[in-house]
Amino acid sequence: MIAQILVASIALLHLYILALEMFWWTSPRALKAFGTTLEFAQASRAMAANQGLYNGFLAAGLIWGLIQPDFGFGWQIQLFFLACVAVAGLFGAATVGRRILFIQTVPAVAAMIALILV
Repeated sequence: MIAQILVASIALLHLYILALEMFWWTSPRALKAFGTTLEFAQASRAMAANQGLYNGFLAAGLIWGLIQPDFGFGWQIQLFFLACVAVAGLFGAATVGRRILFIQTVPAVAAMIALILV
């Protein structure tokens, strides 16, 4: 149960990131969340929308794993997409900012551990 709550929370986080990057990129909320200026946000709108789409794919995969009726297959799907989230977080932390490590990688690894212990 705890593992599923963690996975669902990470899926919701990535849906929120999708919304920030695809639809609200130039909003004050997104500017603050990503530490960007309005000028940068306007110039990088297409790039951000692309990143948002990828976050949506991560969320979709996690949700697919959660609703998969075959427990074993759903477990594998969740573990795969959590690994993708963790790797994306590591790359983001290395290339953009260390904060991403704590927003993406740490929760994904915690959920992976919870899944493995199920």
